[in-house]
This record gives sequence, structure tokens and C-alpha cells, in this order.
Amino acid sequence: MIKKINQNLQYYLIPLLLGVITSFSLPPYNFLIINFLTFPVLFFFLIEVKKKNSFWLNFIFGWLFGIGYFFSNIYWIVYSLTFEDIFKPFIPIALILIPSFLGLFYAFITLATSKFTIEKNFSSILIFSLIFAFVEFIRGFILGGFPWNLIVYSWTNYLNSLQIISVIGTYSFNLISITIFLIPSVIFFKKKLKFKLIAFFFLLLILSSNHFYGYQKLKNNEEFYNDFNSFKIKVISPKISIERFFKSNNEKIIIEELIELSNPNALDNTIFIFPEGALAGVNINELKSFKEVFSEKFSESHIIVMGINTEKIIDNSNKIYNSMVVLDNKLNLIAEYNKIKLVPFGEFLPFENFFKKIGLKKISYGYESFSAGNNRNLIILDEINFNFIPLICYEIIYSGKINLKLDETNFIINISEDGWFGNSIGPYQHFSHSIFRAIEEGKNIIRASNNGISAYIDSNGKIINKLESTDRGVIEINNYKSIKKTFFSKFRNNIFFYFILFYIILIFFNFKKKER
Repeated sequence: MIKKINQNLQYYLIPLLLGVITSFSLPPYNFLIINFLTFPVLFFFLIEVKKKNSFWLNFIFGWLFGIGYFFSNIYWIVYSLTFEDIFKPFIPIALILIPSFLGLFYAFITLATSKFTIEKNFSSILIFSLIFAFVEFIRGFILGGFPWNLIVYSWTNYLNSLQIISVIGTYSFNLISITIFLIPSVIFFKKKLKFKLIAFFFLLLILSSNHFYGYQKLKNNEEFYNDFNSFKIKVISPKISIERFFKSNNEKIIIEELIELSNPNALDNTIFIFPEGALAGVNINELKSFKEVFSEKFSESHIIVMGINTEKIIDNSNKIYNSMVVLDNKLNLIAEYNKIKLVPFGEFLPFENFFKKIGLKKISYGYESFSAGNNRNLIILDEINFNFIPLICYEIIYSGKINLKLDETNFIINISEDGWFGNSIGPYQHFSHSIFRAIEEGKNIIRASNNGISAYIDSNGKIINKLESTDRGVIEINNYKSIKKTFFSKFRNNIFFYFILFYIILIFFNFKKKER
């Protein structure tokens, strides 16, 4: 009896430990090599678990791996509950509940894999990779989607290797990456030296070919830089603490800090980009009470892009939006974008009528939930011939969901408030998504973050300039890289389904070959 308990115990502890270890392959640690060890071990134990022919063990094995993985890489999510007393009792619950829920996706992976004949061979590796990648794709869309920390983000620091996503996208590269991480399984499992050598050289060929493709792409695109002839851009990273959002009558002090940091020169045509959340307690109408301050410090040569709340009355109902607005020096509205993809509990309260009865509200400033915008349009500034795609905070994490005529602009502007992550690994993970979107879409990304990483990233994902989450400062932009529309931006995540079909064909032919 004790022996049986000890045997089953390893199927509980090992996946949990593997999940924790695997999370260190992600930003900011980026120990990519870990995946070449943890995934083969995970696959080996999955085969052993399947032999037990136990529904529960097959389910719990993946679930515990997911719990360990997500517990150690999104623990910071509960930091947002520390700012107001009404949320503090929920911290232990959220710390356990969120990884447990996300871990269910990994439970479905191991459970679905157990329904196939899984052995120590290449066909089984393809099956596991396919199921794993498909479930991660579903995680990015179901219930609003949460594509945070896909395994593929382990490649964040390897810019050459990442260039392939301009062709195939993040989800397809995620599928290939899982397969690559599992190839050492063949080296470990096979007894014959011949198979070990074939597997090793195949792995080496894939990695070196992809690296060489990325190297050549970056080298060939080096000269595609253009200067801004008529204006420049200043990205303002103020580092205003979240705690100040909950204090009243400090708007003027914050505005003066923003202006001082901006250091506007009346003679220079300049676009100033302020982050989301810098003035969280002020809506666009209240901001106009500071019109004199802005018109005195900024000139007609200046344009201000900032995150702020806006309000509209629609069908006799008051709607509040988390918005990106474009203003002139007199705070006249030039353009506006209302955030489409809102964060559950952070920006709106699901089942609001119920939760309000027990005293809950959304986590961010204010009691009323934000409303989602209807569409995302290209913001066009004709006077200076500058266009950009607006993305607010969380919206940068969605692969293939920008859905605009991307050939009409070279820029994405992403404003964010990362103070909700605290002094944690969260801002680094959030920033890594910007690199992936830049490469996928072939666009220069201008990222203005309060209490997060502000940066200018070119259309190949190369970081031109960066301010860390601990830094307060300004990034000045005078040039940009122009690249034609990427292959991925034309076909988007349809490419992922072509890869799924390709994997199914490979698996089919492998089984047919085995039968013969």
C-alpha cells in the first residue's frame, strides 16, 4: 500500500516541479535550454502515466504541471489586489484559483494525448506537440482569451530565431517550438546510436537554419531606415505611482510633472506620447480645466497622445471608456480610440449586478465598469503625414487580432499602465509581447508605459531604445524602419491551421509506415 502511494506521489510532485522549472525559460529569465530538458522528461512521464490507464492520473498530471507553470510565472497578478482593502481578502484565493484554472488547459492536453497510442517515437512527439499547441491556441481565444506566457515566449531574447514569426506567426512557431523541445526525447529514448545521431543532427539543422534565416533577414533590412523630416516623437515614461491614483486633488501636480519631463520646445514640431494611467482619476472633460497650463507650455507645433477616460451618453446610458486620445496644445480633440479588449475584473466586472451586491467593483480606478469600444481605426494625422494603429495595454498580447489595413502605416502605438504588476516579472512578460507583435506585423512599435518598460522597437523586433520599469525618462524618436507587409499580416492565424493539417498528414503517414 505504501509503495503504491509513493509511486503515485511521483506523478503528482514531478509534473508540479517540471511546471515551475519550465517557467524559468520565460522572460525575464529566458533560460531557453530548460525546455530541452523539462519537455522530454514531461513526455517520458506522460507515457508512464498512460500505462496506468487511469483517467484521474492522466488529468491530474497535466493539471499539476499547469499549476506549477502558471503559479510561478503569473503570481504577480495578485499584486493588483493590494491597493484597496476590499480586495485584500481575495489575495490567497486568487493566488491559488487563477493558476488552478489556467492549469486545466494543460490537464486537457495530457488527457487528450492519453487517448492516442503514445510510445517513444517521433509520431507520438508530433501528436503531443499538436495537441499542446492547439490547446494553447484555444487558451488565447476562449472566454475572451488569455494568451499570456505561451511556451514560444521562451525565444524572446533570440531575435534571429524569432524572425520566422513574420512568416508563420506566433501560434505556428509555438507548435514548432514544442516539437523542437521534444526532439531530445528521441536521443534519450532510442538505444541505437544511429537514431540518436539522426535526431541530434535534425535538431541542429532546424535550429541553425532558422537562426541563419533570421540573421539574413535582419542583415538585408538594415538599410530600410527613414528619418522624420518635419517632426520628432517623444515617449514620456513618468513612473507615477499607482497609490497616487487613489488620492484626490493631485491632478495639477501630476500634469506639471508630465510637462516638466516632456520639456517642450515651442519651435520643434513634436508628438508627445503619455502612457495609459498617468491621469487615471481625470476624464477628458475634467482635463480641459487645465487648458491654460497646456496652452502655455505647449505650442501649436505640438500634438499630445495620451491615455485618459472618456464618457458618452448612448441610448440614455452613461458609458465610460478607457481611451487613447490625440489632442492639440489647447486640448482640442483631434482623434480618439476607445479600448476594445477589456481586462476582466481589472476594467470591467463580469456579472456586475451580482458582485456589486456583495461590495465588489473593478480593480482599476473608479466604481463603474468600462464599456468596450466598437472598432479600431487607423489614426490619421494629415497635417504631419503620420498615421498609427492604437493599442491600449492588454491589447498588444493578441496575435493576429489587429485587423487593420496595415500597409497604410508603419507604426503601432501602445500605451500601458504596468504599475498593477508591482515590482515583479510581470512588466518584462508584458513587454515581450510587443517584440512579437512588431515582427509579426512588420511595424515599428512605440510603447509608452507608466511603471513599466517604455521602448521603441523597430519592425524586426529590434529594441532601438528602452527605459526600464524602474526608470523615469524620455525616449526621443527621429527615424523609423519601413518594411513591406509581412506574410503573416496577410493570412494571420489561418497559417496555424495549415500547420495543423501538415502535422496530421505527417502523423498519418508515420502510422501507415509503421503498419507496413
